[in-house]
Amino acid sequence: MPTTEIDLPYRINHLSILDQSGQVDKSLEPQLSDELLLKLYRAMLLGRRFDERMLILQRQGKIGTFPPIKGQEAQVGAAAALDPDDWIVPSFREAPVEMWRGKPMERILLYYGGYSEGGQIPDGLNLLPISVPVGSQMIHAVGIGYAMKYRGQSTVVATFFGDGATSEGDFFEAMNFASVYRAPVIFICQNNHWAISLPRSRQTHSKTLAQKALAFDMPGLQVDGNDVIAVYKAAKEAADRARNGEGPSLIEMITYRLSMHTTADDPKKYRTDEEVKEWEKRDPITRFEKYLRDRGILDDRKVQSIGEETNTEISEAERRWSEFVERGIDPLDMFEYAYAELTPALREQREELKKVLEEKRG
Repeated sequence: MPTTEIDLPYRINHLSILDQSGQVDKSLEPQLSDELLLKLYRAMLLGRRFDERMLILQRQGKIGTFPPIKGQEAQVGAAAALDPDDWIVPSFREAPVEMWRGKPMERILLYYGGYSEGGQIPDGLNLLPISVPVGSQMIHAVGIGYAMKYRGQSTVVATFFGDGATSEGDFFEAMNFASVYRAPVIFICQNNHWAISLPRSRQTHSKTLAQKALAFDMPGLQVDGNDVIAVYKAAKEAADRARNGEGPSLIEMITYRLSMHTTADDPKKYRTDEEVKEWEKRDPITRFEKYLRDRGILDDRKVQSIGEETNTEISEAERRWSEFVERGIDPLDMFEYAYAELTPALREQREELKKVLEEKRG
């Protein structure tokens, strides 16, 4: 019997709209308002400045280990493409996305300062706490997406993960379930080339990570992950597709972490300074700023003003964080966030602890 080629509906493309010097491809440029473009720039700069401040705080011993995001700030483009009612399920390197959605910076500081209260999400944000076990959050995202579809809602869910997570079984289970049940999920892989110290070349033999979508009959797209406009456009198209009942998508963001994996890591042990310097030339903030200047949206005065605003915002968040730490926490709060209604056993334990605390207070 002669062999015949199977016609597959998808091919893998790479999307880039701003080149390394900030020049735009007009044929691909989405029509975004000046207000949104400035908001994106401010969010990226805030993410970078906050990241730098957290590194200082960690080195001073005021917070614990955390994963820097320097170089990956264009991720906010994906968050900006979503509606407020859509869900975001992050991994652990999405602080800019969390902040875009509305999570206070002091909560992030609390979390990395060792307070579980830092993981509490303010009501109404449709945002899950960060997930440290690699890949596990993708299954949660698919569950949310399936539930929304079951309820007839038009919302979608976006979940973020790194290139290392594509080697986890959770990745394949989540992708398969989402595809079979046409769950409205956007899988966003931040491919920063390093799974801690393991290079992308040793992670998988696939030419792209986006092509893994083909096994699940869903579209896969590789995008310049340092181009915030391209990230926005890719996520917006995937969100529209999911909202129209066309199922999940996989987006591979090609980016690079310019800092360490976490503050407990020494990247000089496994990568060269030359590699880092090459990626510094593709800095997502520098590139985007050049584009905004060329459009007349930014100038030196505006850049200085936004910089001062972000510094003030970070200082205020740090003040609120310090006040919380000095004030301390109420141990009874541990009972507040596990169940909508406490079980009889937990009610009993809460009352017992309350009596102990009252006796100690005198």
